[in-house]
Parts: sequence; C-alpha cells; structure tokens
Amino acid sequence: MNARRITTTLGTFVAVALLSVAVPTSSHAAVTGSAPAVTPAVTENAPLTTGARALGEKRNPKTIKAAAYNQARSILAKAGSQTAAKSHPVHGKGDVPVSHGTSLLAEARDEFRAADRHLPPKDKKSDMSIPHYNAIHDAAKVMGIDRW
Repeated sequence: MNARRITTTLGTFVAVALLSVAVPTSSHAAVTGSAPAVTPAVTENAPLTTGARALGEKRNPKTIKAAAYNQARSILAKAGSQTAAKSHPVHGKGDVPVSHGTSLLAEARDEFRAADRHLPPKDKKSDMSIPHYNAIHDAAKVMGIDRW
C-alpha cells in the first residue's frame, strides 16, 4: 500500500467517524444555520474499514507454534483448569491451528467462571477471580490470540 492510498484511507475513515457522531441534523442546521453534513463518497481506491480492526486491533494468527500452545496449556493448568490439565500436549508438529488455542482459552474461561461464580464482585474481573483472569490473558498473549 503506498503512502497516498494510506493517507486517503485514513482521511476517509476519520471523516466518516467524525460525521457519524450522533447529532440530529435538524437541530444542527437550526443552531448553526448551516446545511446538514454529507457523508463523503467512498471510492474504489480508498476502501473504508470499519469496526475494531480499523482502530488497530490485530487478527488472530492462523496457526500457533506447538511450544506456545504447550506453554499456554501449562499456564492454565497451573491456574487450576482441569480441562487444560487433561488436554494432551502437542508433540511431533511445528504448528497447530489457532482453533486449538481458542478452544483451550474458551474452555478454561468457562470453567473459571463457573468455579468463581460465588465470589464477591469486588474480587472478580470478567466474572472470574483476578488470578484466573490473569492466567487466561497470559496464556492468550503467549499464543498471540486476541479473540476467543
């Protein structure tokens, strides 16, 4: 992507974001005495990206190194995840599909939430104990996974 296209894409995104602020156009025109704003047309050369990815969120990788998966599995097992403890370590392969890592994280998250449901709210983060929350996020970071 060349610099001109990046600048155009970024400019279009910023313009649309600024124009999408919830201001009723009839009161805006009455207050300022100007016509309502018009959303700029998006051209083929300047695609508009929306959602969290446009704000810099990374995508999950397609594969995870076996060593990273095993390290994440160990982190979760040490934090008390029975599911992670019972899962088999990966061996004999260089990479595993990201779905293995996301499943491991989701199962541990659900297990931790169920185990921590009776804790007082002040001792929880995202419906699990703070040590469990930290273990899940440490494991996700090791695997390079943002969404599970």
